[in-house]
Amino acid sequence: MRRSVTVAIAYDFDGTLSPGNMQEHSFIPRLKTTPKRFWNKAQVLAIEAEADNVLTYMNLMVTEARSKGVPIRKQDFRDHGKSVILFKGVKTWFERINRYGKDIGLRIEHYIISSGIHEMIDGTPIAKRFKMIYASSFKYDANGVAEWPALAINFTTKTQYLFRINKGALDVYDDKKINECVSMKDRPVPFKNMVFIGDGATDIPCFSLVKSLGGHSIAVYKPRARGARLEAEKLIEDDRVNFVAPADYSAGRTLDGIVKAVLKKIAVDSDLTALGKHE
Repeated sequence: MRRSVTVAIAYDFDGTLSPGNMQEHSFIPRLKTTPKRFWNKAQVLAIEAEADNVLTYMNLMVTEARSKGVPIRKQDFRDHGKSVILFKGVKTWFERINRYGKDIGLRIEHYIISSGIHEMIDGTPIAKRFKMIYASSFKYDANGVAEWPALAINFTTKTQYLFRINKGALDVYDDKKINECVSMKDRPVPFKNMVFIGDGATDIPCFSLVKSLGGHSIAVYKPRARGARLEAEKLIEDDRVNFVAPADYSAGRTLDGIVKAVLKKIAVDSDLTALGKHE
């Protein structure tokens, strides 16, 4: 009988599970501005201060909200998360993929690795589907009001969390375990049993890392968005990803087929490895 094998599927959030940026659905409109104006201002501030883009936009969220009288308690961010739109099929995706994995002897774990706001993701209807959510977050005062950025995850630091999954060092404050020397055979989730799904340039370090270490990287793009498919296919040409697909998570669609085929391959490879050891 096949023993259960753990597979980790890690996802970016903005542009991957949801169209656009999560702040644009309700938070930025509450500031009485437009997404374009908000992100342009954040970019200018980052350049002027030679600062990290994620830290800058998070700080701008706090300062703009204070100046406009917009509440920024932890619960307020979670409430904003409730308005985040998800791509088609996302709500049924996790149960469907878990069931498929179980049928072929795999235990599927889902993770988020995002530069977006942790508390907003917590407010979405899919938050409980993830073993861990790695995302940027704020430090709150005694009244639960955001004071300043506590954790900022940018496109290069995202790769740290893939190694945390790989080594089983899941707590973000655990610097000791993540830096321990652990042989590949003793790591809970080998990279060959890892899938990373993202949507573009900010996910390239994760795409490349997972693919180069034997895992599977998938770039998704907004269905019917002009030029989106060509941009995603460029990632295949540049050897960044294994597959591209529209961000439609419905049963029977391209992405569903790709992920199930990858899971089947992992299951078969695991069986062959076990047979080799038996011999």
